[in-house]
Amino acid sequence: MKWNKLLNSVLKTAVYIMDQTVEQVDRASDRASEIAEDAKSAIYPREDHTLRNVLSFAAGIGVGVGAAMLLAPSSGAELRGQINDKVQDISNKVRGRGEAYPTGTEAR
Repeated sequence: MKWNKLLNSVLKTAVYIMDQTVEQVDRASDRASEIAEDAKSAIYPREDHTLRNVLSFAAGIGVGVGAAMLLAPSSGAELRGQINDKVQDISNKVRGRGEAYPTGTEAR
């Protein structure tokens, strides 16, 4: 019986020591990862991609304008005239909204 208690105490102590060792190794590993990440960011700072993004945007606009010029169904003057006519139609409709329209009961 005494040997059982002694063996039980020794095993519990061994398990406790192993748990503490695992926790210390985990903390050391986490700290090493943080140090490595700090060193990496110090050696290789984050790149600024603003200029590349602006140039890509400008190139996209250029490609879009070029495709529009090649695929447009009419000349520039004709297209501008059509756009002007549509804008005039829309503005006339908006101005006319203030007027009362007859309803179904009033139209008889």
